[in-house]
Amino acid sequence: MHNGATDSEHTATLMERMLYEVKRVVVGQDRFLERVFVAMLAQGHLLVEGVPGLAKTLTVKTLARSMRGSFRRIQFTPDLVPADLVGTRIYNQKTGEFGTSLGPVFANLLLADEINRAPAKVQSALLEVMQERQVTIAGETHHVPEPFVVMATQNPIETEGTYPLPEAQVDRFMMKVLVDYPSEEEEFVIAQRVTGLSVEVQAVCDTAELQAMQKECRAVYVDPSLIQYAVKLVSATRTPERYDLAELGKYLTFGASPRATIGLVEGARALAMLRGRRYALPEDMSDLVPDVLRHRLVLSYEALADNLSADQIIQRVMKKIGVPDKPMAHAAEPARDNGHALNA
Repeated sequence: MHNGATDSEHTATLMERMLYEVKRVVVGQDRFLERVFVAMLAQGHLLVEGVPGLAKTLTVKTLARSMRGSFRRIQFTPDLVPADLVGTRIYNQKTGEFGTSLGPVFANLLLADEINRAPAKVQSALLEVMQERQVTIAGETHHVPEPFVVMATQNPIETEGTYPLPEAQVDRFMMKVLVDYPSEEEEFVIAQRVTGLSVEVQAVCDTAELQAMQKECRAVYVDPSLIQYAVKLVSATRTPERYDLAELGKYLTFGASPRATIGLVEGARALAMLRGRRYALPEDMSDLVPDVLRHRLVLSYEALADNLSADQIIQRVMKKIGVPDKPMAHAAEPARDNGHALNA
Protein backbone atom coordinates (compact mmCIF):
# COMPACT_ATOMS: atom_id res chain seq x y z
CA MET A 1 0.00 0.00 0.00
CA HIS A 2 2.84 2.31 0.90
CA ASN A 3 4.62 1.52 -2.38
CA GLY A 4 1.43 2.28 -4.33
CA ALA A 5 1.06 5.66 -2.66
CA THR A 6 4.74 6.45 -3.29
CA ASP A 7 4.47 5.49 -6.98
CA SER A 8 1.35 7.61 -7.35
CA GLU A 9 3.06 10.64 -5.79
CA HIS A 10 6.13 10.15 -8.01
CA THR A 11 3.95 9.90 -11.11
CA ALA A 12 1.94 12.98 -10.17
CA THR A 13 5.19 14.92 -9.63
CA LEU A 14 6.62 13.83 -12.99
CA MET A 15 3.44 14.71 -14.88
CA GLU A 16 3.28 18.08 -13.13
CA ARG A 17 6.87 18.85 -14.11
CA MET A 18 6.26 17.79 -17.73
CA LEU A 19 3.19 19.99 -17.88
CA TYR A 20 5.18 22.87 -16.40
CA GLU A 21 7.84 22.54 -19.11
CA VAL A 22 5.22 22.45 -21.88
CA LYS A 23 3.38 25.45 -20.39
CA ARG A 24 6.63 27.44 -20.44
CA VAL A 25 6.34 27.36 -24.23
CA VAL A 26 2.65 26.80 -24.99
CA VAL A 27 0.20 29.44 -23.74
CA GLY A 28 -3.37 28.45 -22.78
CA GLN A 29 -4.95 25.42 -24.51
CA ASP A 30 -5.37 23.73 -21.11
CA ARG A 31 -8.06 21.32 -22.30
CA PHE A 32 -6.02 20.36 -25.36
CA LEU A 33 -2.90 19.78 -23.23
CA GLU A 34 -4.87 17.65 -20.78
CA ARG A 35 -6.14 15.48 -23.64
CA VAL A 36 -2.60 15.07 -25.00
CA PHE A 37 -1.46 13.78 -21.59
CA VAL A 38 -4.51 11.49 -21.35
CA ALA A 39 -3.73 9.98 -24.76
CA MET A 40 -0.09 9.52 -23.80
CA LEU A 41 -0.88 7.74 -20.50
CA ALA A 42 -3.67 5.64 -22.02
CA GLN A 43 -1.52 4.71 -25.05
CA GLY A 44 -4.12 6.13 -27.41
CA HIS A 45 -3.94 8.33 -30.50
CA LEU A 46 -5.29 11.85 -30.90
CA LEU A 47 -7.07 13.55 -33.80
CA VAL A 48 -6.94 17.34 -33.47
CA GLU A 49 -9.13 19.71 -35.46
CA GLY A 50 -8.32 23.40 -35.47
CA VAL A 51 -7.36 26.29 -37.70
CA PRO A 52 -3.63 26.88 -38.41
CA GLY A 53 -1.46 28.67 -35.88
CA LEU A 54 -2.89 27.25 -32.64
CA ALA A 55 0.36 25.58 -31.41
CA LYS A 56 -0.63 22.02 -32.28
CA THR A 57 2.80 21.16 -33.69
CA LEU A 58 4.61 23.13 -30.99
CA THR A 59 2.81 21.22 -28.23
CA VAL A 60 3.86 17.78 -29.46
CA LYS A 61 7.41 18.90 -30.21
CA THR A 62 7.79 20.44 -26.73
CA LEU A 63 6.33 17.33 -25.09
CA ALA A 64 8.83 15.10 -26.92
CA ARG A 65 11.68 17.26 -25.61
CA SER A 66 10.38 17.11 -22.04
CA MET A 67 10.49 13.30 -22.04
CA ARG A 68 13.65 12.73 -24.12
CA GLY A 69 11.56 11.07 -26.80
CA SER A 70 11.96 11.08 -30.56
CA PHE A 71 9.65 13.32 -32.56
CA ARG A 72 8.77 13.20 -36.26
CA ARG A 73 6.47 15.40 -38.29
CA ILE A 74 4.96 14.30 -41.59
CA GLN A 75 3.30 16.91 -43.78
CA PHE A 76 0.53 15.07 -45.61
CA THR A 77 0.13 16.10 -49.27
CA PRO A 78 -1.80 14.61 -52.22
CA ASP A 79 1.40 13.26 -53.83
CA LEU A 80 2.52 11.32 -50.74
CA VAL A 81 2.93 7.53 -51.09
CA PRO A 82 2.81 4.88 -48.31
CA ALA A 83 6.59 4.30 -48.52
CA ASP A 84 7.11 7.93 -47.48
CA LEU A 85 5.54 7.00 -44.13
CA VAL A 86 6.56 3.46 -43.27
CA GLY A 87 9.76 3.06 -45.30
CA THR A 88 10.87 0.90 -48.21
CA ARG A 89 13.50 -1.54 -49.50
CA ILE A 90 16.56 0.02 -51.15
CA TYR A 91 19.10 -1.78 -53.35
CA ASN A 92 22.73 -1.31 -52.31
CA GLN A 93 24.99 -1.47 -55.39
CA LYS A 94 28.16 -2.04 -53.34
CA THR A 95 26.90 -5.10 -51.49
CA GLY A 96 24.43 -6.26 -54.14
CA GLU A 97 21.76 -6.67 -51.47
CA PHE A 98 18.52 -4.96 -50.53
CA GLY A 99 18.38 -3.03 -47.26
CA THR A 100 15.42 -1.61 -45.38
CA SER A 101 15.12 2.14 -44.97
CA LEU A 102 12.64 2.84 -42.15
CA GLY A 103 10.24 5.76 -42.50
CA PRO A 104 9.37 8.61 -40.13
CA VAL A 105 6.66 6.61 -38.32
CA PHE A 106 9.46 5.09 -36.22
CA ALA A 107 9.30 7.68 -33.46
CA ASN A 108 7.80 8.04 -29.98
CA LEU A 109 5.61 10.99 -30.96
CA LEU A 110 4.43 11.21 -34.55
CA LEU A 111 2.65 14.30 -35.84
CA ALA A 112 0.61 13.67 -38.99
CA ASP A 113 0.01 17.24 -40.11
CA GLU A 114 -3.16 17.87 -42.16
CA ILE A 115 -3.81 14.15 -42.46
CA ASN A 116 -6.89 14.68 -44.64
CA ARG A 117 -4.75 16.11 -47.48
CA ALA A 118 -3.45 12.66 -48.45
CA PRO A 119 -5.52 10.04 -50.32
CA ALA A 120 -6.96 6.97 -48.60
CA LYS A 121 -4.10 4.72 -49.76
CA VAL A 122 -1.62 6.77 -47.76
CA GLN A 123 -3.92 7.17 -44.76
CA SER A 124 -4.41 3.40 -44.65
CA ALA A 125 -0.64 2.97 -44.28
CA LEU A 126 -1.09 4.24 -40.73
CA LEU A 127 -3.75 1.62 -39.90
CA GLU A 128 -1.37 -1.21 -39.01
CA VAL A 129 1.12 0.93 -37.11
CA MET A 130 -1.61 2.66 -35.05
CA GLN A 131 -3.26 -0.59 -34.01
CA GLU A 132 -0.44 -3.13 -33.96
CA ARG A 133 2.53 -0.82 -33.24
CA GLN A 134 4.39 -2.46 -36.11
CA VAL A 135 5.07 -2.05 -39.83
CA THR A 136 5.46 -4.75 -42.47
CA ILE A 137 7.91 -3.99 -45.29
CA ALA A 138 8.54 -6.66 -47.95
CA GLY A 139 7.31 -9.38 -45.60
CA GLU A 140 9.46 -8.27 -42.67
CA THR A 141 7.88 -6.93 -39.48
CA HIS A 142 9.44 -3.93 -37.75
CA HIS A 143 8.19 -2.72 -34.37
CA VAL A 144 7.96 1.01 -33.68
CA PRO A 145 9.60 2.32 -30.49
CA GLU A 146 7.61 2.39 -27.25
CA PRO A 147 5.86 4.51 -26.19
CA PHE A 148 4.20 5.38 -29.51
CA VAL A 149 1.53 8.06 -29.93
CA VAL A 150 0.14 9.46 -33.18
CA MET A 151 -1.30 12.96 -33.16
CA ALA A 152 -2.99 13.91 -36.41
CA THR A 153 -4.27 17.37 -37.29
CA GLN A 154 -6.84 18.49 -39.81
CA ASN A 155 -7.93 21.94 -40.91
CA PRO A 156 -11.73 22.49 -40.70
CA ILE A 157 -11.67 25.54 -42.98
CA GLU A 158 -10.27 24.26 -46.27
CA THR A 159 -12.12 21.44 -48.01
CA GLU A 160 -10.62 21.78 -51.50
CA GLY A 161 -7.93 19.19 -52.11
CA THR A 162 -8.80 17.16 -49.02
CA TYR A 163 -9.94 13.57 -48.62
CA PRO A 164 -12.32 12.30 -45.92
CA LEU A 165 -10.66 9.91 -43.48
CA PRO A 166 -11.73 6.24 -43.84
CA GLU A 167 -14.03 5.15 -41.01
CA ALA A 168 -11.62 2.34 -40.07
CA GLN A 169 -8.86 4.88 -39.50
CA VAL A 170 -11.01 7.43 -37.67
CA ASP A 171 -12.05 4.68 -35.25
CA ARG A 172 -8.41 4.04 -34.33
CA PHE A 173 -8.09 7.51 -32.84
CA MET A 174 -8.95 7.38 -29.16
CA MET A 175 -10.17 11.00 -29.13
CA LYS A 176 -10.94 13.88 -31.44
CA VAL A 177 -10.22 17.24 -29.82
CA LEU A 178 -11.45 20.59 -31.13
CA VAL A 179 -8.93 23.41 -30.60
CA ASP A 180 -10.27 26.97 -30.50
CA TYR A 181 -8.69 30.42 -30.70
CA PRO A 182 -6.94 31.76 -27.57
CA SER A 183 -8.44 34.55 -25.47
CA GLU A 184 -7.15 38.12 -25.81
CA GLU A 185 -5.08 37.77 -22.62
CA GLU A 186 -3.54 34.50 -23.84
CA GLU A 187 -2.80 35.95 -27.27
CA PHE A 188 -1.01 38.88 -25.61
CA VAL A 189 1.27 36.44 -23.75
CA ILE A 190 1.78 34.40 -26.96
CA ALA A 191 2.97 37.52 -28.79
CA GLN A 192 5.36 38.35 -25.94
CA ARG A 193 6.87 34.85 -25.84
CA VAL A 194 7.22 34.37 -29.58
CA THR A 195 8.85 37.76 -30.12
CA GLY A 196 11.05 37.42 -27.03
CA LEU A 197 13.97 35.14 -26.15
CA SER A 198 13.45 31.45 -26.88
CA VAL A 199 12.85 29.11 -23.93
CA GLU A 200 14.98 26.00 -23.46
CA VAL A 201 12.82 23.03 -22.53
CA GLN A 202 14.31 20.79 -19.84
CA ALA A 203 13.98 17.00 -20.07
CA VAL A 204 11.96 15.74 -17.09
CA CYS A 205 11.84 11.99 -17.71
CA ASP A 206 12.85 9.39 -20.26
CA THR A 207 10.76 6.98 -22.30
CA ALA A 208 11.34 4.14 -19.79
CA GLU A 209 9.78 6.24 -17.01
CA LEU A 210 6.85 7.10 -19.26
CA GLN A 211 6.30 3.41 -19.97
CA ALA A 212 6.27 2.78 -16.23
CA MET A 213 3.61 5.49 -15.84
CA GLN A 214 1.55 3.87 -18.60
CA LYS A 215 1.76 0.55 -16.77
CA GLU A 216 0.72 2.24 -13.54
CA CYS A 217 -2.21 3.85 -15.35
CA ARG A 218 -3.57 0.40 -16.23
CA ALA A 219 -3.76 -0.33 -12.49
CA VAL A 220 -6.09 2.61 -11.75
CA TYR A 221 -9.38 1.22 -10.43
CA VAL A 222 -12.50 1.64 -12.59
CA ASP A 223 -15.70 0.54 -10.90
CA PRO A 224 -17.93 -1.92 -12.84
CA SER A 225 -20.79 0.61 -12.61
CA LEU A 226 -18.62 3.11 -14.54
CA ILE A 227 -17.82 0.50 -17.20
CA GLN A 228 -21.56 -0.20 -17.47
CA TYR A 229 -22.15 3.55 -17.84
CA ALA A 230 -19.68 3.60 -20.76
CA VAL A 231 -21.38 0.60 -22.36
CA LYS A 232 -24.81 2.28 -22.13
CA LEU A 233 -23.55 5.55 -23.63
CA VAL A 234 -22.00 3.78 -26.61
CA SER A 235 -24.93 1.40 -27.04
CA ALA A 236 -27.35 4.36 -27.11
CA THR A 237 -25.63 5.65 -30.26
CA ARG A 238 -26.34 2.33 -32.02
CA THR A 239 -29.87 1.56 -30.80
CA PRO A 240 -31.23 4.84 -29.38
CA GLU A 241 -34.80 3.47 -29.25
CA ARG A 242 -33.77 1.07 -26.44
CA TYR A 243 -32.95 4.07 -24.25
CA ASP A 244 -36.09 6.10 -25.01
CA LEU A 245 -34.21 8.15 -27.61
CA ALA A 246 -36.07 6.98 -30.69
CA GLU A 247 -36.10 10.53 -32.13
CA LEU A 248 -32.31 10.26 -32.62
CA GLY A 249 -32.58 7.15 -34.78
CA LYS A 250 -33.17 9.11 -37.99
CA TYR A 251 -30.06 11.21 -37.36
CA LEU A 252 -27.60 8.32 -36.91
CA THR A 253 -26.48 6.09 -39.77
CA PHE A 254 -23.89 4.27 -37.65
CA GLY A 255 -23.08 4.48 -33.95
CA ALA A 256 -19.81 4.12 -32.07
CA SER A 257 -17.81 0.89 -32.01
CA PRO A 258 -16.56 -1.07 -28.95
CA ARG A 259 -13.32 0.90 -29.26
CA ALA A 260 -15.30 3.87 -27.90
CA THR A 261 -16.16 1.93 -24.73
CA ILE A 262 -12.53 0.92 -24.29
CA GLY A 263 -11.44 4.52 -24.93
CA LEU A 264 -13.81 5.83 -22.25
CA VAL A 265 -12.52 3.37 -19.65
CA GLU A 266 -8.83 3.88 -20.46
CA GLY A 267 -9.31 7.65 -20.72
CA ALA A 268 -11.07 7.80 -17.33
CA ARG A 269 -8.12 5.93 -15.81
CA ALA A 270 -5.60 8.37 -17.28
CA LEU A 271 -7.61 11.44 -16.27
CA ALA A 272 -8.00 10.13 -12.71
CA MET A 273 -4.25 9.55 -12.57
CA LEU A 274 -3.57 13.09 -13.83
CA ARG A 275 -5.87 14.39 -11.09
CA GLY A 276 -3.91 12.52 -8.42
CA ARG A 277 -6.22 9.55 -7.79
CA ARG A 278 -5.83 5.79 -8.12
CA TYR A 279 -9.54 5.32 -8.83
CA ALA A 280 -11.82 6.84 -11.48
CA LEU A 281 -14.89 8.95 -10.69
CA PRO A 282 -17.94 9.58 -12.93
CA GLU A 283 -16.70 13.08 -13.83
CA ASP A 284 -13.44 11.59 -15.17
CA MET A 285 -15.44 9.62 -17.72
CA SER A 286 -18.18 12.17 -18.47
CA ASP A 287 -15.55 14.84 -19.22
CA LEU A 288 -14.17 12.66 -22.02
CA VAL A 289 -17.43 11.45 -23.61
CA PRO A 290 -17.67 14.15 -26.35
CA ASP A 291 -13.98 13.74 -27.31
CA VAL A 292 -14.22 9.93 -27.50
CA LEU A 293 -17.54 9.75 -29.36
CA ARG A 294 -17.77 12.76 -31.71
CA HIS A 295 -15.64 11.31 -34.54
CA ARG A 296 -17.20 7.86 -34.32
CA LEU A 297 -20.79 8.86 -35.09
CA VAL A 298 -21.81 8.74 -38.75
CA LEU A 299 -24.63 11.25 -39.15
CA SER A 300 -27.44 10.91 -41.69
CA TYR A 301 -28.47 13.49 -44.29
CA GLU A 302 -31.40 14.41 -42.02
CA ALA A 303 -28.98 15.45 -39.28
CA LEU A 304 -27.09 17.63 -41.74
CA ALA A 305 -30.35 19.09 -43.05
CA ASP A 306 -31.48 19.92 -39.50
CA ASN A 307 -28.04 21.42 -38.76
CA LEU A 308 -27.49 18.89 -35.97
CA SER A 309 -23.89 18.14 -34.94
CA ALA A 310 -22.44 15.01 -33.35
CA ASP A 311 -21.79 16.97 -30.15
CA GLN A 312 -25.47 17.94 -29.87
CA ILE A 313 -26.52 14.29 -30.26
CA ILE A 314 -23.96 13.24 -27.63
CA GLN A 315 -25.33 15.84 -25.20
CA ARG A 316 -28.87 14.44 -25.64
CA VAL A 317 -27.59 10.93 -24.95
CA MET A 318 -25.71 12.06 -21.84
CA LYS A 319 -28.79 13.84 -20.47
CA LYS A 320 -30.84 10.66 -20.87
CA ILE A 321 -28.32 8.23 -19.37
CA GLY A 322 -27.49 9.19 -15.80
CA VAL A 323 -24.10 8.67 -14.18
CA PRO A 324 -23.72 6.05 -11.41
CA ASP A 325 -24.64 7.30 -7.93
CA LYS A 326 -21.95 5.53 -5.89
CA PRO A 327 -19.07 4.52 -8.16
CA MET A 328 -16.93 3.22 -5.27
CA ALA A 329 -19.67 1.11 -3.63
CA HIS A 330 -18.62 -2.09 -5.45
CA ALA A 331 -15.09 -1.75 -4.07
CA ALA A 332 -16.23 -1.33 -0.48
CA GLU A 333 -19.05 -3.89 -0.27
CA PRO A 334 -17.07 -7.13 -0.86
CA ALA A 335 -14.62 -6.28 1.94
CA ARG A 336 -17.39 -5.28 4.36
CA ASP A 337 -19.75 -8.17 3.61
CA ASN A 338 -17.15 -10.90 3.15
CA GLY A 339 -18.18 -12.83 6.27
CA HIS A 340 -21.90 -12.71 5.39
CA ALA A 341 -21.19 -13.92 1.87
CA LEU A 342 -19.19 -16.92 3.17
CA ASN A 343 -21.87 -17.82 5.71
CA ALA A 344 -24.52 -17.68 3.04
